[in-house]
Amino acid sequence: MLGSGSKGNATLVATQRTRLLIDAGFSKRETYARLEAVGERTDDFDALVISHEHTDHISGLRALALDLNVPVYISPATRDAICWDPRLRACELFAPGEKFSIGDIEITPFSVPHDAADPVAFTLDAEGIRIGLVTDLGCIPELVKRHVRGCHCLTFESNHDLEMLKIGPYPWYVKQRVMSRHGHLSNRTTGEFLSEDFDGTAQVLILAHLSQINNHPELARMSAEEALGRRPRRTPLELHLASQSAPTPVFQF
Repeated sequence: MLGSGSKGNATLVATQRTRLLIDAGFSKRETYARLEAVGERTDDFDALVISHEHTDHISGLRALALDLNVPVYISPATRDAICWDPRLRACELFAPGEKFSIGDIEITPFSVPHDAADPVAFTLDAEGIRIGLVTDLGCIPELVKRHVRGCHCLTFESNHDLEMLKIGPYPWYVKQRVMSRHGHLSNRTTGEFLSEDFDGTAQVLILAHLSQINNHPELARMSAEEALGRRPRRTPLELHLASQSAPTPVFQF
């Protein structure tokens, strides 16, 4: 993950044959700088794949798509919610629930409850490995639980500490939006998922989209570790936290 949070989101997923950028929430310059920081090339991408139209997921979309000269994979409703640049002619439309492939990566977009036009999360399958990218959702319906089963690497939102949000500086209407079923997941809700519904397959679990104002990395970590410790059968995994300011390590499978 090149970065995750309210100021920008982008994730590199690559095989020997295919390189994808999932979301484009950083400027072209910042995206390239972060790729270089983890020893990755800034060219030879096959596509950009967009989850939804909020600025922290698309602010670099136009510049990156034009510079990389790659198609943009996006749902029709999300494309219509963006002030679309007519120069971006290479646009491939997908529908939630319908699988599609880019190179040797099979991608499954699935709907998540969030206050956007047609928000989706993704699982990506290649070479017997499944990756899940699940952020920007206010609750965890059965559809989401079903799709993330069998992931070897799972990125999952742990956005806010509920008490920090309640006493924090946000206006009340923003607090209501964040806490709603179409807002963002709290540490508590993510912890409940990890202790009760997480299948334990993942070798790597990445907590993502942490609020810089209404959360603290150690609170998110402790909540997840306590939840995983309550599982009747514990399986070892690497627990990481995605940051707004720097990329995660490169995870290889």
